[in-house]
Amino acid sequence: MLRERQSEKIYSRKSIMAACLITAFITPFMSSSLNLSVPTLEKAFEINATTVSWVVSAYTISITMFSLLMGKIADNRGHNLLFRLGIAGFGIASFLCIMAPNVYLLVALRFLQGVFAAMMFATNNSILVRSYPPEQKGKVLGYSISATYIGLTTGPVLGGFLDNTLGWESVFFCAMIASIIAFITSGQAVKAQEQLGIEEITGTGRPDIPGTVIYFCAVFLSLFGMTEWTVLSCGKYLFLAGILCFVAFFLFERRAKDPLVRVTLFTGSRAFTFSSLAALLNYAATFAVSYIMSIYLQVVMGLPSATAGIILIATPACQALFSPMMGSLSDRKSPSLLASIGMGISGVGLLLYAGITEHTPLWLLIALMCFMGFGFAMFSSPNMNAILSCVEENEYGIANSIIATMRTYGQSTGMAVLNVVTGMILGSASLDMAPKDQLMTVVHISFFLFAILCGVGLIFSLIRNRK
Repeated sequence: MLRERQSEKIYSRKSIMAACLITAFITPFMSSSLNLSVPTLEKAFEINATTVSWVVSAYTISITMFSLLMGKIADNRGHNLLFRLGIAGFGIASFLCIMAPNVYLLVALRFLQGVFAAMMFATNNSILVRSYPPEQKGKVLGYSISATYIGLTTGPVLGGFLDNTLGWESVFFCAMIASIIAFITSGQAVKAQEQLGIEEITGTGRPDIPGTVIYFCAVFLSLFGMTEWTVLSCGKYLFLAGILCFVAFFLFERRAKDPLVRVTLFTGSRAFTFSSLAALLNYAATFAVSYIMSIYLQVVMGLPSATAGIILIATPACQALFSPMMGSLSDRKSPSLLASIGMGISGVGLLLYAGITEHTPLWLLIALMCFMGFGFAMFSSPNMNAILSCVEENEYGIANSIIATMRTYGQSTGMAVLNVVTGMILGSASLDMAPKDQLMTVVHISFFLFAILCGVGLIFSLIRNRK
C-alpha cells in the first residue's frame, strides 16, 4: 500500500512537472525562433531594422508590464485558473498573429501574446516548487530553466527551417500547437495537485489599481523611450518620465494598504534586492546575443537561415544541458556564489564576442557560444533559487513575477541598447542592406556595452550577502 501511494505521488508530480515545463518551453521558443525571421519580416512588410525589432520588443515589454499584476492576482485568487487561462490565451494570440495583415497589427498581437505569457510566468514555477519537497527546490527549478533553454535551442533550428520552407507564419502555428498540448496537460496537473493534497494558497487582497497604472506607465515610458532614443526627438524625455514614474511607484507602494508588490521585500532583504538586480542586468547583457549573432551569421557570413539556426543552438543547448546540474548543486552549495561565477563567465564571453571579425573561424564562434551557455546555466538556476529562498510560500507568485519582470525588463533593455546603437550607426537602413563594415561596428559596440552591464551585475551578485 505504501509503495502504491509513493508511485501515485511520483506520477502526480510528473504530471505537474510536464505542464510546467511545457509552458517554460513555449515562451522562449517564441522569442528565439523569430530572431531568424527578422530579414524575412523586413522584406515581407517592407520595413527597416528599427521597426522590425518591435515584433520582438513588444512581446517582452508586455510581459514586463503585466507580470507583477498577474503574480498579485495569482497569490490572491489562486494559481491554477490563471495558469490555464494564460495557456489558452497564448494559443489564441499565436493563431491571430498568423492572420496579421500588417506589421502594426502583428506588433499589437505580440503585445497581447505577452499578457498571456505573463500569466504563465507568474504561476508555473510557483506551482512546480510547491509540488516538491523544499530540499529539491533548486533541482526542479533547474529542470524548469533547462526547459526554457530547450525552447531557445529548438527555436533557432525549427524557426530557421520553417522560415525557409513555409514562411514566418508557421512559427506561430507551432506555438499554437504547443499551447494546445500544454492546455491538455495543465488539466491533468490540476487533478494531480488534488491527489497530492496540495491546496491553493489564496489571500484576500484587492487589485492595487493606482499602483498598477503608475507601474504600467513606468515600464512603458522607460522602455519605449529607451528603444526610440535615436528615432524620436522626445525619446530621452520619455525615458526620464518612466524613471520618475518608477520613483513615484516605489513611494506610493510604501503607503498602500494592499500594494501591488510589498516594498519590504526589497528594503528588508539585501539578498532579494541584489539577486533581482543581478538577474535584470544579466538578461540585459545576454538576451540580444542570439539576435545579433543571427544577423551576423546571415548577413556578414552569408549563411542561410536554416544553417544559422543550427549553429545558434550551441548556446541554449549548453544551457539546457547544465541547468539541472547547477540547480541541484545550488541545493548543496551557496547559490549566490555559483550565480556570481556564472555571471563572471558570461562577462568574459561578451568581451570575446566584442572582438569577432568578418573572418572569425566558425569553430571558434561555436566554442564561444558553448562557453556562454555554460556561464548562463551556472547563473540562472542558482540565482532563481536564491531569490525564492528569501520569501514565504504564500508569496511565491509575486516573487516568481518579480523574477519574470527582471528577466523581461532586462531583455527589453538589451534590445533597446541594440536599437540605440543600430539607429546611431545605420540610421533607417535595414540590416540586410547595411554595409558589412557598419554592421560589424554595431556588433562590436553592442557587445562591449553588454559586457559593461554584465560587469555591474557581477558587482551586485558579489555583494548580495555581505553584511
